[in-house]
Amino acid sequence: MNDSKPATRGSVFLLDDDKFLLDMYSMKFIQQGFNVHAFLTADQALASLRDGLSPDVILFDITMPERDGFSFLQALAEEKLGAHSIKIALTNQSSDQESARAKTMGADDYLVKATLIPSEVVNKVAEDMERFSKKS
Repeated sequence: MNDSKPATRGSVFLLDDDKFLLDMYSMKFIQQGFNVHAFLTADQALASLRDGLSPDVILFDITMPERDGFSFLQALAEEKLGAHSIKIALTNQSSDQESARAKTMGADDYLVKATLIPSEVVNKVAEDMERFSKKS
């Protein structure tokens, strides 16, 4: 049997309250050979991490109702979740102040949605995975 599915490039955890964007990014990552876990709320995402999910990359939005990306990062740190995951903010917030705050709180990278097409986001995540794997 011919299995045309590419070998997995790693697991990506997506957190975004916009279902359209979540579905679009999920599809792009899956097409490029990534395993994807997608969540619409930070609480769902945190529950999955508490249950033992350990993705290679955690990609999260900053602006979300109920619990924003900063609160999500804080919970990750306090509960020691995703300790070995690359954490990347994917947001429309393009302020240097928010980028610096996210990085101070544990984000490894900060991507602005409006400046990147989805395939560029996938490529950037793959580059970050390569870059951080060389550090360990």
